[in-house]
Amino acid sequence: MPAAKAHSASASAAQAPSKALRSMTGYSQAQAAGHGWTIRISIRSVNHRFLDLHVRLPEGFEALEPRMRQTVRDRIRRGHVDVTLRYELSGPAAVGVNRDVAAGYLQAANTLREQFGIRTEPDLAAILRLPGVIGPPAASLDSDLSQVEELAGQCLIEALGKLDRMREEEAAALRSDIAGRLVEVANLASRVRVLAERARPAFAKRLEARLKELLGESVLDPARLAQEAAVAAERGDVSEELARLASHVRQFESILAASADAGKKLDFLLQEMQREANTLLSKTPGTESEGLQMTELGLEIKSEIEKIREQVQNIE
Repeated sequence: MPAAKAHSASASAAQAPSKALRSMTGYSQAQAAGHGWTIRISIRSVNHRFLDLHVRLPEGFEALEPRMRQTVRDRIRRGHVDVTLRYELSGPAAVGVNRDVAAGYLQAANTLREQFGIRTEPDLAAILRLPGVIGPPAASLDSDLSQVEELAGQCLIEALGKLDRMREEEAAALRSDIAGRLVEVANLASRVRVLAERARPAFAKRLEARLKELLGESVLDPARLAQEAAVAAERGDVSEELARLASHVRQFESILAASADAGKKLDFLLQEMQREANTLLSKTPGTESEGLQMTELGLEIKSEIEKIREQVQNIE
């Protein structure tokens, strides 16, 4: 395949991100060589609420940054991403001396020698190590810029492909852990439902006993007792919270199985799940055996949801 067509195909691939679930943590490195240049690009990403992209280029390569940024944006939606480009030259043009920069260092050194009466001659090797003295000749970079940009584009696409594979592998592990915790949330909710059903008759008896204690010898109106029991039962009914929690779990499983760029959706669902768990806890009936068990299970549900949330924070 001709180079231009190959690059076009690679560019198209860069603009068509995988639909697989991905984490926001990964590292990759790629290398491309040609026309006397060797380009190395490394990418490091960690979780972040939005896309926070940093591109680090050697001096003289600034013209490559807009295209590189766009290529990364086409593949990565969220995360703190560091892209670093390094290069090497081969052949006679591999090393150039920036004479103007070197002359400036020498002039500064000689001025200090005269000012302080220092007889020691400047160390040439030390001057060559100073920033900006050694590097590719500017003329070489200018003449090869289009070729360097082509190499950098190919190298970046390869590095992004490796990064995606690593992030998808990590996301698969996250999905497995989260799926297990979702099953546990559903199991805990089922146990709460059983306890809530068991607690209703006992709660009605406790209410009747309490009313008799308060009324003393007064006649207890059965209709009023039924009305008070209904109101109290409504306040302590957790069936709606359990139903919504089950619905959120099903939605969560569906998004987790089929969606890319799912992190924000999952985070929103977790907020809703945590809200239902909090309401459930506020409705647990008293300090009797069933009530205490429901409280314990509600706290376990909250704990599992929080652990899931910690994992989701790393999903793109």
